[in-house]
Amino acid sequence: MPEEQGHTKPFRSGFVSLIGRPSVGKSTLVNACMGEKLAITSPVAQTTRKRLRAVITRKDFQLVLVDTPGLHKPKDALGKELNKVALGELADIDAIAFLIDATKPVGRGDAWIAEHIEASHTPFKLLVITKADKASQKIIEKQIESAKKLAHFDDVLVVSAQENFNVDAFIDTLAAHLPEGPHWFLENMDSDASDEDLIAEFIREKVLLNTRQEVPHAVAIKVDDIEWPKSNRMNITATILVERKGQKAILIGRGGSMIKKIGTDARYDLEKLFHAKVFLSLRVKVQPDWRRDQTEIRELGLEAEE
Repeated sequence: MPEEQGHTKPFRSGFVSLIGRPSVGKSTLVNACMGEKLAITSPVAQTTRKRLRAVITRKDFQLVLVDTPGLHKPKDALGKELNKVALGELADIDAIAFLIDATKPVGRGDAWIAEHIEASHTPFKLLVITKADKASQKIIEKQIESAKKLAHFDDVLVVSAQENFNVDAFIDTLAAHLPEGPHWFLENMDSDASDEDLIAEFIREKVLLNTRQEVPHAVAIKVDDIEWPKSNRMNITATILVERKGQKAILIGRGGSMIKKIGTDARYDLEKLFHAKVFLSLRVKVQPDWRRDQTEIRELGLEAEE
């Protein structure tokens, strides 16, 4: 390790939870920090369903960013589990980044989240105003003022993941407040997500981006099989679950046009992720009211850890 003024610089490492309301920009910021796409994004609320740990390893620190589902008022068993997942990440971590959207007024949802942040014993709490490229300086200052009334924060940062504004400052600020510690992950690891989880999420993202109204929230993905017949070729079979026949019809589309587009779009991202030629086979299955079925939620890996 490098030496500064005759002293060995300590290696710092730790976990940081990104928390906030739906669509505040958590996943977009994670991707900007990583310099590649790991977390899916879309305009649809509750895009993130599973916790994702993104690992940034540098010479003198390892920063683990924990992307969590957006906290919201739940309407079903799935919504309750997503909230449990997000709130569960406030325990036993080294820092919290509370994200506030610069374009939306601070409201009761933010206040509810702030109560949980204030009650936590996390050593470092960072207030982050996102989407700075879409708001004026006056509005941003108002957002900061309003957010500061909700809880105590050790520092404040304004960022724009889209414009790469203050993304490095976000990383450096958090890294500076990590405790001394070990490498929690191997240096070449950029995420703790399994191949199955990444594949399922990238397929679901394309459903979110290509469909509207009731379909996105009713969709879940099961990866049935992954094969590597050659080192540069990957065969994937997956099932898209929906709750009603009408949703299945929308996803298949006229003459199979929609399912083909979803598959083509997902394959493009998966080939970049896995650096291989991907052959993706998709089918759509109706699983009535799966979002209210605790057993199905558990089987899909969407249940919060106890």
